[in-house]
Amino acid sequence: MSAESKRRVEPPPGDATPRRSGTERRAVVAAPVGKRSFHDEDALGEALDWQLLRRIVPYVRPHARPLIVSMLLLPLVALLVVARPRIMKWALDEGIARGDLSIIDRAAVLFLVVVAAEYVLRFLQIYAMQLAGARAMADLRLEVFRFLQRAKLGFFDNQPVGRLVTRVTNDVDALGELFASGALNAIGDFLSLLLIVVMMLLLDWRLAMIALATLPPLAFAANWIRHRARDAFRDIRARTARLNSYMGEQVQGVAVVQAYGREDACQVEFDDENDGYRKANHRAILYDATLDALVEGVSIVCAATLLWFAGFRGARLGAAVVSFGTFVAFLQYLEQFFVPIRDLTARYTLLQSAMAGAERVFALLDTKDIEDAPDPRAEGLEVAPDGDPELAIELAGVEFSYKPGVPALRGVDLHARRGERIAVVGATGAGKSTIASLVLRLYERNGGVIRVHGRDVRAWPRDELRRRFAVVPQDVYLFAGTIATNVAMGDEVPDLARVEQALRRVGALDLFLARPGGLDAPVGERGGGLSTGERQLVAFARALYRDPPILILDEATASVDSDTESRLQQALHAVIEGRTSLVIAHRLSTIRSADRVVVMHRGRVAEMGTHDELLARGGLYARLYRLQFGEQARQST
Repeated sequence: MSAESKRRVEPPPGDATPRRSGTERRAVVAAPVGKRSFHDEDALGEALDWQLLRRIVPYVRPHARPLIVSMLLLPLVALLVVARPRIMKWALDEGIARGDLSIIDRAAVLFLVVVAAEYVLRFLQIYAMQLAGARAMADLRLEVFRFLQRAKLGFFDNQPVGRLVTRVTNDVDALGELFASGALNAIGDFLSLLLIVVMMLLLDWRLAMIALATLPPLAFAANWIRHRARDAFRDIRARTARLNSYMGEQVQGVAVVQAYGREDACQVEFDDENDGYRKANHRAILYDATLDALVEGVSIVCAATLLWFAGFRGARLGAAVVSFGTFVAFLQYLEQFFVPIRDLTARYTLLQSAMAGAERVFALLDTKDIEDAPDPRAEGLEVAPDGDPELAIELAGVEFSYKPGVPALRGVDLHARRGERIAVVGATGAGKSTIASLVLRLYERNGGVIRVHGRDVRAWPRDELRRRFAVVPQDVYLFAGTIATNVAMGDEVPDLARVEQALRRVGALDLFLARPGGLDAPVGERGGGLSTGERQLVAFARALYRDPPILILDEATASVDSDTESRLQQALHAVIEGRTSLVIAHRLSTIRSADRVVVMHRGRVAEMGTHDELLARGGLYARLYRLQFGEQARQST
């Protein structure tokens, strides 16, 4: 690194950090290519708007009644709109020109009635449209959330959280703008345009031809802008997802960022993402403003042309080409003529944004990584015949890879009888947690057979299969709520008696009752406000509350201190008692009391036996014991 580069990166002495411009900040460090590619989205093809609109129909159909009402009101509103200039012509030509005040009075009353009726019907029409749209988008948002809940875990391995959140929020909201902004009222705009053209032709066909002559250049300009606007809105949707993904990652990892002093570097990366988002919006605004200004400019030129034509022709002929009332009415129609065109351009902009959002949403829903299929054979998955029902868990010749060509499990054979306690140990990456994931069918095996209570896991309905398990992981995830709701996770209303009993059995009831609020004490996101040990106790109580026949402990006390572990020992014995247990890389005391110890090495079962048998054998387990548990053994003696 050159001296100049060092001066640019290193801050000056002291606490103050100089503010840099966006260009200078981007010069400090560039976003890593791997990070950039992870947050990038797949490019979408040229999707037809009508194809996407047809996919919205199933979500709108259950709420068709208010939508139909809205559509039926559109022609009534259009008729009232075109009636106003005719009333003005009648008042000018028949009332003012002839001095008949009674006609002026009747015209004024009729005009007020028409305007009032128009605004009442327009309110009802827009309200019904937005009501149908809000309900339809609520159903679509629920469908996207349901998809995310049912998606296989492998799907989430390469999906930034922020991108998925964007699908449920921003992209569905963009699609909802079709209804909220009245974009579907384009049908009414076309109808109004048709009626206005008819009325202009009836008033004066020569003036009407001047107005209609503006349509071809407007259509050409709109078509030219259409493709570019669509690309811009696609880019906005993609940039929004990337921005949300990066923000989510940075917020979750803010402690690491601050600990390693990465604030400036992360600011540069965010500035790069933010700048791309700003540029995408700038392009969309530019195209929108261009089209709007073009329509406004053409309308002004058209009005000036009509005035010139009427004045010039009248001067040469020595008489008015048209009556004053006709000309005023025609100018009103001309103004109305460009209103639906102007509205159509605005609605078209919203339609482009909506279609860009729809592409992303439906591309997500088209993903095939869905968990529950009615029949596993429909996915090309084989279901093994039933085995021994006395075997709570059985793995036979199981093969699995997270990535093609990189096997995580190689021909694993393992079984646990009802009530048996099996410990699985091994080095990091040996495949211990993978076994638990496959038994729960969080991932699909590539080969072999996995049975639970003698039945292939693929033959179990997933919800029924997982009701037979309770999992206590190392990294306990608690949801925002209370102590009681987290213990009784899965129940809409916690059974407080069962919650207290579960906490009492793990020896934690007094601990949580002593907190302000007791069992109703608030729990922050991801268990904020609770220590690691307290979160672990909640996880043990959660397992007891559920009371399943099979328990999986996935390094459940690996991250707690010795003092907290002593409290957790009571919880461990309470949870394990009377049920089949699969204990993964657990503490020494639990492994020693296991019925069998399975030693994993590079995706294979290297050794199997009791704790004493494996120590006496002097193999891999004995070496792991000395390395991992020797210090604890010395402390216990």
